[in-house]
Amino acid sequence: MADELKRRLVHASGSGLVALYLLASALDLGLTWPRFQALMVVLATGALVLEFLRLQVGLDWRLYDVLTREYEQDNPAAYALYMISMAAVVVVFEPDIALPAMLMLALGDPISGAVSDNSLQRIKPPKVLVTMFLVSTVIAVPFMGLVAAIAAAVGATLADGVTLEIRTYIIDDNLTIPIYAACLAWVALEFVPV
Repeated sequence: MADELKRRLVHASGSGLVALYLLASALDLGLTWPRFQALMVVLATGALVLEFLRLQVGLDWRLYDVLTREYEQDNPAAYALYMISMAAVVVVFEPDIALPAMLMLALGDPISGAVSDNSLQRIKPPKVLVTMFLVSTVIAVPFMGLVAAIAAAVGATLADGVTLEIRTYIIDDNLTIPIYAACLAWVALEFVPV
């Protein structure tokens, strides 16, 4: 249980990246969107290098024992997928779409996880789905209109609540939450009349 709490806190710490960009932007500190995109690519690359060292070279830090789950021992760890998906939405989308998508992963996922029983189910229970949807909607509204916020929240909820399996590999929601959220927000902003 203590390790699970640590994982959730590390998860939530990703919101610091959004806060960094917003604060630097508000104070005009020179962290432009292209620079933030470059920073996210560097961080994702660093995570990939660490995963390569862990999986291929045998790098075995105590931190990996605490922050990775048993099923991640021989597969890419959630933290790397987390950084890849965050970097992907930052590179592809504008701030008003990418930043709430990042927050849905950083804050929505651990909050929905707190109401979950953590059992692996094809579709999570309704209280988990409703929690993820509500938290994601609240996160998105300050960045975009209500229709786009709801679309983004639906994407995040689907990614969090429906287990996707390709062959025998389960796709971690750390990879899918920001991507689904950002894509559905973009579709709503582009094609749904306000």
